[in-house]
Order: sequence, then structure tokens, then C-alpha cells
Amino acid sequence: MRPDLAPVAEMVRRHDHDRFQTGLFAPARKRNALFALYAFNYEIARVRETVTEPMLGQIRLQWWREVVETAYAGTAPRQHVVAIALTEAIREFALTRSELDRLIDSRERDLDPAPPPTLAALEDYAEESSVPLVILALEVLGERGAPARAVAREVGIGYALAGLLRAIPFHAAAGRYYIPADVAARARIDLREIRLSPGHSTGHSTLRAAVAEIAVVASRHLDAALEERAAIPRSAIAAVLPAVVANRFLARLRRVEYNPFDPRLARPDHLQAWRLAVATLLRRF
Repeated sequence: MRPDLAPVAEMVRRHDHDRFQTGLFAPARKRNALFALYAFNYEIARVRETVTEPMLGQIRLQWWREVVETAYAGTAPRQHVVAIALTEAIREFALTRSELDRLIDSRERDLDPAPPPTLAALEDYAEESSVPLVILALEVLGERGAPARAVAREVGIGYALAGLLRAIPFHAAAGRYYIPADVAARARIDLREIRLSPGHSTGHSTLRAAVAEIAVVASRHLDAALEERAAIPRSAIAAVLPAVVANRFLARLRRVEYNPFDPRLARPDHLQAWRLAVATLLRRF
């Protein structure tokens, strides 16, 4: 552990490196609050992987609801490093409670093994599980206007959809599916095929067609955000820098012809920090 990092920052650096890098472009005084939000998001996002049955996941999510309740009640936080840091962020920056509740509620969807029925349902899930986090980050950075929230919506959905495509090999190994049933039907794909070995799955053009359809929607949201970038002041741009990460991944995905199992997609982008710096300088995300 680097001695100059707070515990929540170290957690984000280890488990959500993309958001860790974007957080470094925030004003120094506000970084730990951002990292508290991102660490909280990591904790609730991994609930599905840490429980053996849905009921246990519900209990864990309820624990986090009570953490949020305590923060707004003004009582002492629970003795958990993320709970303490999140409580401090909530109270210092007067964060909107409903956005935190939306994040927790969205993670109940992860406990259902069935794929989303439609692409619209997947977009709704992406919105609920990602957009509130961008909005809360904007609040930490002092931006609460409606135009900025509109940009946050586009960035959040685009980033979440790109992230779900990026995670297809991980989810496939666990028997989890986020490719919507209507997309699978249009591509004539049997979702059970995704559970086969990566070498076999990469040969299915049907899977690539499904991935391409979702990728196009993700890009559309990110393009819409870029068109309205003037709504985001430079002081708050760190909140929307995940769009840079998502756009870069989608570009790489296109180059491998939408094969989510291509090993080149797993290689780290060693120039990412520079890309984020340029985006910050030019306000192009």
C-alpha cells in the first residue's frame, strides 16, 4: 500500500483502477470523497460475487442501506472503512440521498440470474447502476445543474454498457448473462453458447452481432455526452472522464470485430493516464 493513499483510495486503485485514474484529475481536496463513492460502488457491485444465494445478497444490500440511513441521521457510522469514508463524504458535500438509494436498489438486479428481456431494459439497468454515481461525483465537484445531470446520464449509460461488454468473459465463466433476450433473438444466439470455452465462443458470428448491437448503443450515449460537454466545467470534468475509458474500449472492440473474448482486449492501456490528461485539458471526453 502506498503511504500517501487513504484506505478507500487504495481500495479503488486495486479494484477499480479506471475510476481511480479519473479521480486523480479532481481537485486534491475532493479526491478522497470521490474515492469513498467509488469504493462504496465497488462494495455493492461485488455483492453478487460474495454470496451463495440471493437472500444473502439482499441482506448485504440492506446493510448498506442502513449505512446510508445512519449517515443522514447524523449518528456515528458503522466501523467499516468504506462506511466511515462514505459518511464523511455525504455530510461534507450534502450528497443527494436518492442517488445513493438508486445505486443500492439497482444491485438487486444482479441477484436475478435471468438476462434482461430487452435492450431497453438493459439500458435502464445501466442507468440505475451507473448514472447516480456520476451525478454524485459531480456533486462532490460542485456541479448540480440540470445540463450537467443530462451529460451524466449519457456518460453513465455509455460507460456501464461498455463495462458489461468488457465483462462478458467474466460473466460467462460464472454463468451470468447480460445480453438481452431480444438482442439474442435478433442475432440468433443461444446464450448457453457463451458458457463454452473462449476459444469456441469466439467463432460465433452471432455473439459478435449481439455485442455489436449493444456497442452501437453505448457509443450513441457517449457521443451525445460529448456534444453537450460545455455543460461540464473544467473543475468537474473528473466525474465524466470514465467516458474516455469507455470510448477507448469500444474502439478496441471494433478493431477485434466485436469479439469479447479476444485476448487483446484484456491488455492494459498503458497510455490511459495520458489520454485522461489530454481529455481534461481539451474538455473532450
